[in-house]
Amino acid sequence: MDTELSEIYSFIQSIPPFDSLPQPALARLIRELAINYVRKDEFLPPKGVNEARLYIVRKGALSCLSSSNELISRLGEGDLCTEFCKQKLQPISNTDEISGNENNTPLLTEQRVKTDEDSLVYSLDAQILRDIGEKYPSISDYFNHNSAERLKKKMSKINEEAIISSTLMNMPVSNFYHSPVAGIDASQSIQQAAIQMTEQGYTCLVVLDNKSCVGIVTDKDIRRRCVAEGLPITTSIAEIMTREMSTIDIKNNAYDALMTMTAKHIQHLPVTNQGEVVGMVTVTDLMNNEGHNTVNFSSIIHKAKSLEQLIEVSALLPKLQIRLAKLGASADHVGKSISAITMSFTKRLIEMAEAKLGPPPVPYAWLAAGSQARQEQLAHSDQDNAIIICDSMKPDDDAWFKSLAHFVCDGLADCGFIYCPGYIMATNDKWRQPVKNWQKYFDGWIDTPSPEALLNSSVFFDLETICGDTSLLDNVRTNLLKKTQNSSLFIAHLSKNALALRPPLGFFRDFVLKQNGKHKATLDLKHNGIAPIVDLARIYALSQGISAVNTIERIKQAAGSAAITRSSAENLIDAYEFLGILRVKHQANQLTKDIEPDNYLSPKELSKLEREHLKDAFKVIKTLQDSRQANF
Repeated sequence: MDTELSEIYSFIQSIPPFDSLPQPALARLIRELAINYVRKDEFLPPKGVNEARLYIVRKGALSCLSSSNELISRLGEGDLCTEFCKQKLQPISNTDEISGNENNTPLLTEQRVKTDEDSLVYSLDAQILRDIGEKYPSISDYFNHNSAERLKKKMSKINEEAIISSTLMNMPVSNFYHSPVAGIDASQSIQQAAIQMTEQGYTCLVVLDNKSCVGIVTDKDIRRRCVAEGLPITTSIAEIMTREMSTIDIKNNAYDALMTMTAKHIQHLPVTNQGEVVGMVTVTDLMNNEGHNTVNFSSIIHKAKSLEQLIEVSALLPKLQIRLAKLGASADHVGKSISAITMSFTKRLIEMAEAKLGPPPVPYAWLAAGSQARQEQLAHSDQDNAIIICDSMKPDDDAWFKSLAHFVCDGLADCGFIYCPGYIMATNDKWRQPVKNWQKYFDGWIDTPSPEALLNSSVFFDLETICGDTSLLDNVRTNLLKKTQNSSLFIAHLSKNALALRPPLGFFRDFVLKQNGKHKATLDLKHNGIAPIVDLARIYALSQGISAVNTIERIKQAAGSAAITRSSAENLIDAYEFLGILRVKHQANQLTKDIEPDNYLSPKELSKLEREHLKDAFKVIKTLQDSRQANF
């Protein structure tokens, strides 16, 4: 092979999907390549080329433009131009229109490909490409699938790897629970319950009334609610049992059980099958399977006696994120794990504050906003929080809540969760209000969607109760969802505001988006990839009256509604998960090197194939943003 062919061989061999071809097939492909020089401001196909061909950019830069001259994507060295593979072309001039369809396989009348500078492109007859594809399915699969399908295939492979490498995330809870469940009649005494626990070796019993499960009692309940309170041991077990019992369906996985126990801060979780209790899973069961996990962290945090101990534990949080990334955990798994631990820090600080300040003067709830509320937080993010207080509060009561806010927010900051740059914290008087004022806030933002109102909506429409009276926020949320469902004006303004964040239109010689400053030649994964999906999911939820806050859960619940089709919802979740995985891995690499984690990813960190999948994710986002824009 002469020098020039050898150089072409090395170049083509590095480009997906041709990197999967064996040497003979690749050699044949290279022999069939044509070399075309296209001057600046000219269009593909080159003059005199009429047959359907695949174009490969060797040097130079091209822009794909819509019929309205809108930039769709940019192509640089190593990129494939598939716009002219699908049909036989007719001769065109530089002013003719070349187009595309919604499957990202442009046809001849809607899209143009223009050179931004003098360019060298290789081209291959489409029939040759089809012949190779018949023998090597990896080639035909690549060119016969649109961006959404390619991304779905990639995410399926990632999920398969996660099943192999992860532990609790994909293991059914049925692998862990004990059966049959030890039960005791509600009429029995505390002493009889303690005797039964001792004889059977259990630390908890399900309490039954006419064979119906009405509660649960643990050895901890006996210590705290009987012995510590001085109750007679002849007292009915019903007096100390926990009535509002959390359960988990047998169809759920062990990770769901872990998250439920972490959120509820419980050690035992009954497992149900069609509503009937069939077993019991404990924290110990799960911790024996996965030693260094969320439950273990939460248990240590709950036992911390001082702020200093909490700070010591918080230093381990980045190590957990690194471990989860190395295990191949999904971005959803990592986000839920870190968010659960942040919730544990917050709860423990609130407990410490109440021990110092005394009991609250009136009922209240501590609220998380932003990524923590959505369960999408990563290690040591900034804090977004608020307090909602019962309307029975008196003016003097705010002094107690202000002290609580400063104690908790300062403690979180000491643990590495930095103060919110926008001052969206409970220490801000504006975000520490009674129910009626919060209701006024939401009503005003919906009725008068000013720029400031829309900004607040993007933060406070993602709220979750961390500690306290959950009904306070639930009532406000119920009212606001009724309003948003019937306010097309607000949804239209929210949509317009959300569409200001657009994914990058394409890579340009491995130089992406950021053109100067500290993060030159990088892509902001959060603001240009993940945030647009979060915004879309929020709009879907508010327009359909969906109370879920987690992004994936919002999209799943909206799927098949007037807001988004089921197939589009699946594509958007794939894009969100892929971008999230890139972000988690990027930050894990930085944490491993003792670099402060950020969201700015250099394309050099990605393989050529990963860059192609990243483009596919951006195309999915852009398609759904365009659809939202068309609706409003």
